Order: sequence, then structure tokens, then C-alpha cells
Amino acid sequence: MTETPAASRPEIFLPNFCDIRIVFSVIIIAELLAFVLTLAGSGGDKWTRLALISLFVQWIALSWSAMLCSLRRWLARQGGNVAGAVSYGAILLTTALFSELAYWGAHKLGDTVAIGVGHLEFLGSNLGISAIMGFVILRYFYLRHQLKLNIEAETQARIQALQARIRPHFLFNSLNAIASLIRHQPRVAEEAVEDLADLFRTNLDTRHAAVPFTEELAIARRYLHMERLRLGERLRVEWELEQMPEDATLPALTLQPLLENAIYHGIENLAEGGTIHCQGYRKRNTIYLSVGNPVPAQEQAREHEGNRLALENIKQRLLAHFDNEGRIHIDSRPEFHEVTLRFPYIPYEDYERTHR
Repeated sequence: MTETPAASRPEIFLPNFCDIRIVFSVIIIAELLAFVLTLAGSGGDKWTRLALISLFVQWIALSWSAMLCSLRRWLARQGGNVAGAVSYGAILLTTALFSELAYWGAHKLGDTVAIGVGHLEFLGSNLGISAIMGFVILRYFYLRHQLKLNIEAETQARIQALQARIRPHFLFNSLNAIASLIRHQPRVAEEAVEDLADLFRTNLDTRHAAVPFTEELAIARRYLHMERLRLGERLRVEWELEQMPEDATLPALTLQPLLENAIYHGIENLAEGGTIHCQGYRKRNTIYLSVGNPVPAQEQAREHEGNRLALENIKQRLLAHFDNEGRIHIDSRPEFHEVTLRFPYIPYEDYERTHR
């Protein structure tokens, strides 16, 4: 029997009760409830009462979690309404079961003081508390899930808007590069047009806001090939990518704009040209990707608007994808400019699995 693909399963609001962090949260909530019930009671030794109530409440909470963990795949196929109803019924069922076991166990042991009330009153009060607490917990899970969906939708819309802004900028500069070749080098211009067509065949695919580093590097190399047709030996590139994970996830069109800025605000304005140094590596769970290039002395005194907009766009997309873990650092020294990106290492396979 084949498993249903994750992408085709209905989205449900319940968390994964097989996850140890969720189980720990359930234990904490159950213990807080035990404290409240102990403080609300009267008479007897408070510590003994707390121990008995904690044991009772934790058994119900952990059994409910285990039941939902075992039903996780089935609930995912049923949708949110069925999952909510089954979860609510499960907490009432486990409460009734353990209430009966506790009541008849106390009577077997002759310890009716531990119960303190009649059978129906004991069962009814436990079911009432579970009904209220179960509703509150499930409502919390539902609201948390809705908030998560809203945040993801807003983030995706923001990423797509930023992506849409940088693509025309890339097209405009690429067409400028081709236009400069048409009159004097028509064959080279034709080759550049073919390169541009190949670039945009991949580049205009808006289905993926993020790509693996290998794909981004392929786009960057094609762009550099197109620029090298125009600049010739004036454009040189050194790569240090031996320690860069090929499956690292980064926003689409991140490396290419950095190389574009290095050419248009650096190499192109130097009579002898220059060398762009591109380095990437992983340090623990963080990726560092830098592009450095020489610039004319007078270039340092002014910051081009196009350069500033491109870097701000990259910064905003890093924040949208990686929150505060995505950073951009600019190092401007005399006759040298370097931009370093820092973001968490997320294998592209894992990114695809969580963003389907």
C-alpha cells in the first residue's frame, strides 16, 4: 500500500503528537491543570492530593497524545473537521476510561477517601473538566495553525513581490549588454541573445522562490559568460566554492545581482578590468557567500541607486526566507568592495518538503 503524498493530504490544524516537543508541552499543560485542581480543592494533605491528581491527569494527557500519534496519518487524510471531532472524542474517552479505573481501583483498595465523592459525580466532574480543557486546547491549536498559514501566505506574497522587482532589472541590464555588441560584434550579440534566452527559460519560472546553490551558480555562470562576450579579458573571476554545499537553499537570483553590481560598478569602470572573487563555505549550520571586486577610487565616494536597490532587495528576501538569521554585510575599503551574505544551511530537499 503506497503512502499518500504529503502535497495531496488535507491540511489539518493538529500538531504532530509524535514530536517530543509537543509531548513535553502536553505534560506541562497537564501539570499546570493538576496544580489548579489541587489548589481549588479543600482538606487533606495538599502534597498527597497533588501527587494523586498529577498521576491521574498525566495518564489521561499522555494516553490522549499516544492515541493521536498513532492516528496521525489517518487523521491527516480525513481533514480538519474530522480530526477535531476525533481528537475531542478521544480526550473524553480517555478521561472516562481512567476515571472508571481510578474509581474502581480505589474501591478495590478500600481507599474511598482518595475519591471523596460518589461514582457519577466523580465521572461527571472529570468529563466536565476534560470537555472544557479539551475545547480550549484544540481551539488554541486551531488558532495557532491559522496564524501560521497567514504568516506563510504573507511571506510568500512578499517574496514574490521582491522577486518580481529584481527580474526586470536583470533583463534591462542584460539587454543593454547585448545592445552594445550588435553594431560591432553581431555574431557575439547573437550568441549573447541565445545565452539570455537560456537564462530566462530558467529564471522566469516563478514557481520556485528559492533554489539550490547549484542552480543559482549555473545562472550566475551563464550571466558571466554573456558579460565576458562584451568585456573579454577585462573580466576575470576566481571561485572558492570547495566548501560550499551544493544543496544549500537560497533565494532565487541572489548571486547573479551581486556579480552584476561587481561588473557595472567595478570592473566595467576600470580600464584594465579586474578580478571578481567569489567565495562560499559552510561553518557549522551557517552559509557564508561573498562577492568582492575592485572599484575605481572615485566610485567609493558615491553609491549608485541601482546598487543600493539591488542590495536592499537581496536583504529583504533573505529576511523573508530566513527571518533574522539572514544577514548581509557590506565591506567598502579603498578601491575594493565586498558583499557577504550569511544565512542558515537548509538542504534544498528539506526546504521543498516543508514548502509544498
